[in-house]
Amino acid sequence: MNQNKLVGIVAVLSLILGIYLAITIAPPSSMEKPLSEQTQHMSWYPQARALADFELTSHTNEKMTKSDLKGSWTLAFVGYTFCPDICPVTLAEVNKIYPELQENVTSTPLQIWFLSVDPKRDTVERLNEYVNYFNPDFLASTGSHDQLFPLVRSMGMMYSMSESTDNPNYLVDHSASIVVINPDGNVVGRFKPKMEPGQLAISDMEELKVDVPLLLNNG
Repeated sequence: MNQNKLVGIVAVLSLILGIYLAITIAPPSSMEKPLSEQTQHMSWYPQARALADFELTSHTNEKMTKSDLKGSWTLAFVGYTFCPDICPVTLAEVNKIYPELQENVTSTPLQIWFLSVDPKRDTVERLNEYVNYFNPDFLASTGSHDQLFPLVRSMGMMYSMSESTDNPNYLVDHSASIVVINPDGNVVGRFKPKMEPGQLAISDMEELKVDVPLLLNNG
């Protein structure tokens, strides 16, 4: 074998080795945009937010803590079962797209969480009946206000009693966004309600159908 052929073979082998190392050490996926830049509609917080510690009671009368949010992507909504409009409409709309969202689940599950901020009226029995009306796979929970207030604030949401609870038909003011909690149990963003004249201010389900699959496909 002459010297020119030997040099050529070494050059080809070096090229192959270089390509292999480039793919192994810095695979193409590492060059993809951050997940926050891939979504089109979700409002991301500048940094993931740790939720306040909490101990709630679920609609199945079981204790619920932060650990129950780990290992899944969670879409959370703050409200109450006596809500006349936003809460039932939002849950009904989420239920419509839920099967389609579930089709994108790979290794990381998706859960829907309804957090009631009206513990006086939303008993375990009422929560159980309410959430099962929409979907038995959904999770609902509530707790005392000393648990709820810091938890809702840490989600970037708010709620307040708009009148005395001595009135049996009192209303509760609350945020209408759908909050996104990552598999580490931290809040990363939300889908804000769509504000249109004459329309109920709820999150746009078409936006969720575009962005949530991206979250589910990225673990």
